Amino acid sequence: MSTKPPPLVPDSMTVSEALRRSAPLTQLRARLQDSADRFEAVRGALPGALARHVQPGPVDEEGWSLLAANAAVAAKLRQIKPRLEALLREQGWQVSSIRIRVQSN
Repeated sequence: MSTKPPPLVPDSMTVSEALRRSAPLTQLRARLQDSADRFEAVRGALPGALARHVQPGPVDEEGWSLLAANAAVAAKLRQIKPRLEALLREQGWQVSSIRIRVQSN
């Protein structure tokens, strides 16, 4: 009776190692960090408890998105959008526009 050798299984890598090795994942990670950094830059300018109902959205070639929990939050964000854009510019960000999106569940 012959014995088969065990199948060859490649060494596994950690998620962080996979992120470092993959150019697309590295770019995604950089965009996520960029979005989070922008949000931290404007969080203090959000009135009252509004910040709890807003999340940072994607950054792309066309701008940055803020995700509002509902239409009322989106309406308030649209009112203060020029102030948020100016704040980002003052802090050195290249800002073409901030898009306001209602987050779907």
